[in-house]
Amino acid sequence: MTTQEPTLAIGVDLGATTIKTGLVSSSGEILYQTKLPTRALDGPGAVVEQIAASVRDVLNHANGKDTVGIGIGAPGVVGSDGVVKSPPNFKAWDTFPLAKEVQNLFDTTVRIENDANAAALAEARFGAGKEHNNFLFVIWGTGVGGGIILDGKLYRGTTGGAGEIGHVCIDYDGPLCNCGSRGCVEAFVGQRYLSQRTAERLKNHRDSRILQLAGGNIENIEPYYIAQAAHEGDALAKEILIEAGTLLGVALGGVMNIFDLRVSIIGGGVSGAGEFVFEAIRNSVQAHVLKHLRPEIRVVPAKLGNSAGILGAAGLVL
Repeated sequence: MTTQEPTLAIGVDLGATTIKTGLVSSSGEILYQTKLPTRALDGPGAVVEQIAASVRDVLNHANGKDTVGIGIGAPGVVGSDGVVKSPPNFKAWDTFPLAKEVQNLFDTTVRIENDANAAALAEARFGAGKEHNNFLFVIWGTGVGGGIILDGKLYRGTTGGAGEIGHVCIDYDGPLCNCGSRGCVEAFVGQRYLSQRTAERLKNHRDSRILQLAGGNIENIEPYYIAQAAHEGDALAKEILIEAGTLLGVALGGVMNIFDLRVSIIGGGVSGAGEFVFEAIRNSVQAHVLKHLRPEIRVVPAKLGNSAGILGAAGLVL
């Protein structure tokens, strides 16, 4: 009896700073991966060149084995035709047929999905979502992104823009968000905003471990330092992160009410701060969902970490 070799695909995690590309098996193993600068400020043509270079590098490590196609997880709104619209932090990029351009270079199947949606699909297939047919996936890091899995499938919405959890309003008169609206949950707990709000609090807490980790410079505050300080027992850091988790839970509760969901899976850098943050999110979600949902609410960490982008992208063609 012969054992059938796994199917192979290429997954591209397109970020504003780096492009991570991997050779992925149908079992969810990344056999090889590479990383290149995105050149996002040089326009879409330069980005395509970098994607192509990373794909060629991966193909060179496929040992002559065939791949079924290329999947790309990209920021911005991604249409079903592979057109990427207005990805944040990408210069001179309004509407661009990314799938077509990459397909012209490699003459293979190319499929593209929003990066947060791709990560949601990865968790559904290979990670924390394997046992859940319906869940809300959230990436909490630089911003707050997400994806919605219903009946085991990604819910994309009319134009592919569904799952923008970060732009759920939790305060109609709140701070201005980068999207142009006010009071989005991202404007409270996204990386830049969280750092800014922490810097304000530190003016009255100069002895905080957060400031020590940032080299005494308020301008250097990052969520990583807040999380590290919390791990070391800094009271202000824990207070800030519990507050952030509570605010995120308000938004998640609203979305879970609308879609009748019981499970939220949380990934991204800030989510790694510790169980106390998950407890804050969980308590907040339970306080903001309909009463009959509360006993069944689960808020759990994502399992795939930084691999989710590559795995989810490859899963688009596997």
